[in-house]
Order: sequence, then C-alpha cells, then structure tokens
Amino acid sequence: MPLSISGDSPNLTSASLTTPTLTSPTFAGTPSGSIITSMTAQASTSGTSIDFTSIPSWVKRVTVMYSGVSTNGTSNFLIQIGAGSVTTSGYTGQATSGAGTTASTTGFNVCNNIVAAGNHAGAVTILLFGSNTYIESGLVGNTTTSATMATSEGAVTLGGTLDRVRVTTVNGTDTFDAGSINVLYE
Repeated sequence: MPLSISGDSPNLTSASLTTPTLTSPTFAGTPSGSIITSMTAQASTSGTSIDFTSIPSWVKRVTVMYSGVSTNGTSNFLIQIGAGSVTTSGYTGQATSGAGTTASTTGFNVCNNIVAAGNHAGAVTILLFGSNTYIESGLVGNTTTSATMATSEGAVTLGGTLDRVRVTTVNGTDTFDAGSINVLYE
C-alpha cells in the first residue's frame, strides 16, 4: 500500500507481507555447478592394473588418489585414460623427482623412483582441455622408505569423451601389494 502524506503528519497505513516459499533445486541433464562424486575405493593389494569405468560424459575433471599404494617391483606408476577402451599411446609428459625425470608415451607417468614395498600417497588431476584433449598434473610420493615426491605433467587426445581410468605400472607386470586407489570426478 502506498504511503500518503497530508498536512504536517504522514498518514501511515499497514501493509501485509507474505513469506516466500523456498524450493530445493533439481538437476536435469548436465550439472551446471560443481558436483564432486567419489567412486568406490579399490584395494591395490593384487593384480597388475586397477580400472575405474562408467565415468559420465559430462565430467570435466578426474582426480586419482593413492593411499599407501605399493607394488612388488620398481616400475613407475602409470595412469591411462580412455573413451570406450583404454588408450595406450600418444601421451606426452613426464614425472620428475630428485632421482631425475622419466617420460612415457604409453600413459601418464605419475611417479618415478619407485621402491618395492614402499607405500605411496598423493593425487593426480586430469582435466578436459577441449576437443577430447586431456591434461594431467599431480604429486605422488613414497611415504615410507625413501620419502621422495614426484611431480608429473602430461597430455593426450582421446578419440572421444573420457569414460575410464586405469592405474598400472610402466612395465605392466609389477603386482600391487598394498594400499587403495580411488577416483573423484566432477
């Protein structure tokens, strides 16, 4: 209601207010906000590779996390990604630590100077750069025997949209024997 003024004193009238109704948002299709989804952690206590599949097509960032991960050998850790199948060539990049620099074209080399039975921890982030090109960077280190940390960076172009991540080793034959690995996506 309008406020009316007559003479020297205003004539105030009361107005009624209504309480707004709030509703919860709903999402349809591609999320527009940051929604971080944790996949199920997998024990890295056997086998030569660990796969995470069924990553949704709208994902722009994947984080691979290592907690106490060990193998029975000294081959460097490798992450491979794919669209429909795992891509095993065309990668650029390297891992660098106090032990030097190690490059790989068969996957993202994310840790060098691996010590057998050494527990490793860290995280590697993979981002959609555009046109199915993905870039990677991360830190993974040995937390028990030689306390070394490796930085990594790399890139690869897939034939489609990323839908899977594989964690393995450069030689593909060392067996995981401790820890767990998980993936977050958003």
